[in-house]
Amino acid sequence: MIVKMKFLSISGPRTDIDRVCEVYLSKYEMQLENAVTELKTTDNLLPFVEVNPYKDPLAKAEQFVQLLPEGDFHADLSLDKEAVIKLVRDMNHDYLKLVEKKELLKKEKDNLTEKANVMEPFMPLELDIGKVMKYQYMQARFGRISIDYYRRLEKYLFGDLNVLFLDGTRNENYVYGCYVAANADISKVDSIFNSLHFERITFEPGYMGTPAVVCEDLKQSIKEINQKIREVDKEIDNLVNSHASQLLGARKILERLSNNFDVRKKAARVEEEQSETYILCGWMGEEDVEALLKETEKDSRVFIMVEENREKYFGNPPTKLKNPKLFKPFEMFIRMYGLPAHNELDPTMFVALTYTFIFGAMFGDVGQGLCLFVSGGLLYLIKKVNLAGIISIAGLFSTFFGFMFGSIFGFEDIIEAQWLRPTEAMMNLPFVGQLNAVFVIAIAFGMVLNLLVMIFNILNAAKAHDLENMLFSHNGLAGFVFYGFLVLTIVLFMSGHTVPGNVLLIIFLGGPVLCFIFKEPLGNLVEKRNKKIEESKGMFIVQAFFELFETMLSYFSNTISYVRIGAFAVSHAAMMGVVLMLSGVSEGHTNWVVMVLGNIFVCGLEGLVVGIQVLRLEYYEMFSRFYKGSGREFKPFNEQSK
Repeated sequence: MIVKMKFLSISGPRTDIDRVCEVYLSKYEMQLENAVTELKTTDNLLPFVEVNPYKDPLAKAEQFVQLLPEGDFHADLSLDKEAVIKLVRDMNHDYLKLVEKKELLKKEKDNLTEKANVMEPFMPLELDIGKVMKYQYMQARFGRISIDYYRRLEKYLFGDLNVLFLDGTRNENYVYGCYVAANADISKVDSIFNSLHFERITFEPGYMGTPAVVCEDLKQSIKEINQKIREVDKEIDNLVNSHASQLLGARKILERLSNNFDVRKKAARVEEEQSETYILCGWMGEEDVEALLKETEKDSRVFIMVEENREKYFGNPPTKLKNPKLFKPFEMFIRMYGLPAHNELDPTMFVALTYTFIFGAMFGDVGQGLCLFVSGGLLYLIKKVNLAGIISIAGLFSTFFGFMFGSIFGFEDIIEAQWLRPTEAMMNLPFVGQLNAVFVIAIAFGMVLNLLVMIFNILNAAKAHDLENMLFSHNGLAGFVFYGFLVLTIVLFMSGHTVPGNVLLIIFLGGPVLCFIFKEPLGNLVEKRNKKIEESKGMFIVQAFFELFETMLSYFSNTISYVRIGAFAVSHAAMMGVVLMLSGVSEGHTNWVVMVLGNIFVCGLEGLVVGIQVLRLEYYEMFSRFYKGSGREFKPFNEQSK
């Protein structure tokens, strides 16, 4: 059902707004509206321009909570506001020091890694880097040369060039190494190597030993730095974990303080000569309003005014659904289509009953229904998934219809059918002959549902004071009379009874048809609207004809659409018959692997298809006749009470 909403205004001294939010509003759900724009009749309204001081501490607390390992930590809510902010500030100071230390270590590690990467290609060279860099009578150059130019270099090396080239490692593109030449020849050698695109690589001073030794020293230093980084990470973990309960409590406290402070975004302030007041306004459930008024009646600093019929001047109230726990999961389907407006019926219970009932009729099997009931129920209890709750209840109805049809995991010879077997039940109808009974029952059930949703539409139109749709529309009173009389005539004829006479047919069928055609002018008449029909008489007749044709077609298509209930009941039995045949049940040597896999396949595939088809019936055949779903969701500023 829909919770009845009241519009109220709360005011008091400006400095008292935080106390009001903390002491009173935190206990109740209230959707705040912008007081500056809503209270147009109040003069001198000004917005609050204060910056939320709890946003940054809350962001820091969230950051620290994210660092906590998974576990069941108790939130310590004993700290006051000042202690919470001090805790976060001190934690942030210590945390930033550790992070800075870690960043410096990472920077040093990256520097050593870069040096090791530079030195690694020269590891095969058996020479002391420190000594080579200090040669007095010769000079050494380290670097790399491409493979193509290295082949040309070999010609010079075998010629009269006084140079020694020492190979390091090589890959598919380059050869790494160094060349050594006397001081007298170094200029000529440099020129030749430059012409061969030799890329020089310089080393920082201070290296001692061969490149292999230098690389090993660098890797050892990197390993030591990694150990230091792990130690810093451990310090960070210890810092956070030692304050886990306080941090969780701080986050909750700061969330509440931040939400309460953000109330100022919706509030207005009024500056007076000697004081300044705040004003909050919005929607609250009727029961919450009564409780709030009772709680604040002795508080002289809080003034609350409840305004009746506020929706006439400031729009429709938001929609808050409140249904029993058994029907709560089905609110998901309502939200998918659209929430009801404040003056509409809440179809949650109707959807819950019809969806599960039709699902069970289309998917009647004791064994598979129990599997859906148990698996969906466990998933709903553990994960609180609404769809799982719906599947669980639908599985219960599948179990019920499984007993009615005498089917358990596809076997139809274990239990007796308490009602009928979908593939065997037949009946004779006039002018039709033999027809499967479940098809006839499904259509009859659809007729009853169509009449029921027309009653819902009449009630919705009455609540909205829409006399035109309530009396003259094809889903209103005229449509109910037309379709109901037509259903009655068909039932009497098919059952061999006397059908109503021509006079009654003209009255109960012709009268509603005239209402369909002249719906607009009749609506203008009963609602006393001075509205003229803009179209010409010819255009009005043509439009009325096509609208009437569409109405009759919708009656027919809506009714026939319910045949799918019987069709899926028959197809389920047929599919399980195929599974039984493939598993060899009829031949006396059952392959239980095939039997189990077949049941799983049918349960998953047909369960999905049936679930979608039933939802289609709900949306297109039922909702389209009485439900608009034009409501807006109730969004309380404080979700703490949930």
